Amino acid sequence: MKMRQTDVLIIGSGLSGLMIAELLSLHKNVIVFTKDRLEDSNSYLAQGGIAAAVQEKDDWYDHFLDTLQAGCFHNKMIATKHLVTEGPEMIRKLVELGVEFDRKSDGTYEFGKEGAHNCARILHIGGDATGRHLIDTVKKRIIEKNLVVEGETAIRLIVENNRCCGVWSMDVNGEIAATYANAVILATGGLSGLYPVNSNASTITGDGIALAYDAGAELSDLEFIQFHPTLLVNEGKSVGLVTEAVRGAGGFLVDEKGNRLMENEHPSKDLAPRDVVSRVLFRAQRNGKKTFLDIRGITNFQKKFPTVTGLCRKNGYSIGEGLIPVAPGAHFTMGGVETDTSGRTSVDGLFAVGEVANTGVHGANRLASNSLLEGVVFANRLADTIRSERSSPSNGRVKWQGVEVLTDATSYEHIREIMNKYISIERNEDGLKTAIQHFKRYLGTTRICEFPSLEEIQKYNQVLVGQLVAESALQRTESRGGHYRTDYPDQHEKWKQRRVKRRKECYEPVETTAGT
Repeated sequence: MKMRQTDVLIIGSGLSGLMIAELLSLHKNVIVFTKDRLEDSNSYLAQGGIAAAVQEKDDWYDHFLDTLQAGCFHNKMIATKHLVTEGPEMIRKLVELGVEFDRKSDGTYEFGKEGAHNCARILHIGGDATGRHLIDTVKKRIIEKNLVVEGETAIRLIVENNRCCGVWSMDVNGEIAATYANAVILATGGLSGLYPVNSNASTITGDGIALAYDAGAELSDLEFIQFHPTLLVNEGKSVGLVTEAVRGAGGFLVDEKGNRLMENEHPSKDLAPRDVVSRVLFRAQRNGKKTFLDIRGITNFQKKFPTVTGLCRKNGYSIGEGLIPVAPGAHFTMGGVETDTSGRTSVDGLFAVGEVANTGVHGANRLASNSLLEGVVFANRLADTIRSERSSPSNGRVKWQGVEVLTDATSYEHIREIMNKYISIERNEDGLKTAIQHFKRYLGTTRICEFPSLEEIQKYNQVLVGQLVAESALQRTESRGGHYRTDYPDQHEKWKQRRVKRRKECYEPVETTAGT
């Protein structure tokens, strides 16, 4: 078996992972593992922009309040303050790296407005291709430094005495290797790929959460899964995302008769928080209605939203008709591997960043365009942490002993069917218990396999993560944000109706220097 040694090993190639690689590469030996190609990440697919209070009339405290209200006040306050106060500095750092945000003809930034934001504060690149441009910019710098190993999948963390000192991985040929590192960083994304209708890259199926759980790391808030209201659908399957910025530009949701679906559902109507809009569309479709995004009032749509235009054309939909067929689908994991504000997990030497981490900034429901912001802010904080800590190199060499695989194997489609039927936009006790029974049946028939296939490893991880989500959802006997229990519906009203005063003096500012 191959063996490698490095200072820092990053598992995942989304924005947060690549940013850490860029920030640490001058100070540490860094390796980045990615399951497939470097571009196969949710960050690359992100059409929405990056939110930050950088314009003069905006304020970090307003962004802070919007984030708390969207998150139904389940957010961690300190982490959320770091997110919104350090965001503007990270925008400046991205510009220094070569990122070119969209500007008006006078040279000032062009800001968009999205759901649950009190003002226009979203920066975009190329209209609706922000994620792709961010990844391309950072990727060029990373590739030049030869830091990335493509087609390498982490299959088990190497842990000794509650310290993670490396990773077992498998390449595309099935060869297993050990990579030892002073710091191992999970940047693997969330778990939304476990749902049949989702906006995620095909590689995002919860592997990082399974790795962390197997290593004994603390997990939290797995029940909070955000469903995006507007996925483009074709023959019942999701084929891409229609960014929320379309509604920010004047689009609105209608049924096949032209009735506006959000008119009487929320004070913000079509720009209500995503969990609210997703439930409205979910119920409309359950009642036999077809749901569309009406874009007829948006001028220069093709110029403003080239990615959405291309998706529609590719799937046979004409932008000229003004109606885009949409449906809600799994989009973002708010919970994950529990971390502090510097990315540390409960296992020494193991860190987590991006969507796989639960920093606590999103609460029960992520505010639009806060995910890319979280990725860069907490990547910067984690990079500072690793630079400042003394290295503790691993002395030992751990023998490969195999991994657990399922004896009674199930199909990926069946796992998705269980997730969609019992742990979807709306849940209840009976359905969650049924899902747990399904997953436990498979997990009760495992064996240790010394030379497993990648498919066997991933199948086990998917069933494990499905069970963890179902158990988490069963334990939370309330409705809040992305977790809606039909057997506890009334409790959701208090979070929907709660408001806070927009008075800056209500909360004392924190230091705004990034990375402190």
